[in-house]
Amino acid sequence: MTILVIDVGTSGVRGAIVDGDGNVTHIHHVPVLPDSPFPGLVEFDATAMAAAVLEVAGRSLADGGPVEAVGIANQRASTVVWERDSGRPVGPGIGWQDLRTVGTCLELQAQGIRCAPNASATKVAAILDQVDPDRARAERGDLVFGTVDSWVARTLSGTDLHVTDATNAGVTGLVTREASGWDPAMLDALRIPPTMLATIVDSSGIVGEAAALDGAPPIAGMAGDQQASLVGQGCTRPGLAKATFGTGGMLDQCVGPVRPPFPARGAAGTFPVVAWQRGGAVTWGIEAIMLSAGTCVEWLRDDLGLIGSADESEAVAAACDDTGDVWFVPALLGLGTPVWDFGARGTFVGITRGSGRPHLVRAVLEGIAHRGADLLEAAEHDSGLAIDSLRIDGGMSANAVFTQALADACGRPVEIAPVLEATTLGAASLAGLAIGTWGDEGELADAWSPRAIVEPRGTDTDRRARRERWLAARARSEGTIPELSALDF
Repeated sequence: MTILVIDVGTSGVRGAIVDGDGNVTHIHHVPVLPDSPFPGLVEFDATAMAAAVLEVAGRSLADGGPVEAVGIANQRASTVVWERDSGRPVGPGIGWQDLRTVGTCLELQAQGIRCAPNASATKVAAILDQVDPDRARAERGDLVFGTVDSWVARTLSGTDLHVTDATNAGVTGLVTREASGWDPAMLDALRIPPTMLATIVDSSGIVGEAAALDGAPPIAGMAGDQQASLVGQGCTRPGLAKATFGTGGMLDQCVGPVRPPFPARGAAGTFPVVAWQRGGAVTWGIEAIMLSAGTCVEWLRDDLGLIGSADESEAVAAACDDTGDVWFVPALLGLGTPVWDFGARGTFVGITRGSGRPHLVRAVLEGIAHRGADLLEAAEHDSGLAIDSLRIDGGMSANAVFTQALADACGRPVEIAPVLEATTLGAASLAGLAIGTWGDEGELADAWSPRAIVEPRGTDTDRRARRERWLAARARSEGTIPELSALDF
């Protein structure tokens, strides 16, 4: 079995070939960087993204083809509107980080409708307000909306294939509470004609041919990046959880066939998500979010000049045994789960004349690790399911000081994924299920083989004392900008 995976991230498109043993080879990458024309706005060139998809697919296939199927993983909630017949985007795509619709979300709140600005819903309306304010073109069926998975599937099919999988649909803000279909009330509130919408399909299942590629292999797997990472790390049984530490951080836990009982956000600040859909049946999960992770290491490098590269953070932090009682809260963009305070800001506590470069760098890595413990504790609280060990991927999973600090803060073993980006493995796994490479999700769980396991150090008493010190620092970071702290989506 070989599967071509197209993985579209925030900064570029990657193509790779995955075999039945989980080996990822013939990797090609093309940068497609987002643009920020004004503060708070994030846009991308959907035409350039489509060209990059075809380029990396062609190069990977030339090296390692033919393949039996295609899997797609993608940044979630980013939004494209294009002409149905020509396939031309009507303007720039709007990235998931874009905040131009905060005002619209607040207006919806006043009507009793909750929608976050990072969801697709208000982004679609914003594009239509610019190019089709009376919605005439959209009502006629001339314009269609898609998240990135839809755009990639359309690009690969070379036709008018217009589908989205349940994981991507679930984070648009436009589906019903039970993820049973598009929500007419939300569409009415934002004046989005149903004719624009894609058909919601299984995350694992053949949806059409990639006719634009040699051999026209079937498109058989589609999932948002975090759900793909969940599957890619074998977290396909209730209770199993993974965390991805990249620019930000996301922890996802598999819950099972029953939707979590809370409507939008649990008491500990997690969200219900569709983990995947197969055979029409939804498997649910919950997601916890850290707004700043690797961003903090980039800040040390680019703005403070304390390290020359992100990789150097490990060696610098290892030059001291502890932080010297210096504590850092990674809230450069606010705090997500569990407190959801957009007005919190990054905070150092405990700096003395004796605090040196290694202490500050180590404090940043340990602060990110404590935020990881926040996410784990929140997930356990909201799901009611214990997380006996935490599986991790993302760029920071290669940092030994960080992974040890994470195990220590969580008090659990940390299992490091065999590849930095498990999204590729997840998309391949979903496609493989569809074509019979694996029989069911249990086989994916059984196939999990971490690159390394990091055991926590110290006693539970020591861990609790350090957590209390860090949580006290976190409390001091909250409410720094009261106007932003008052916002809640």
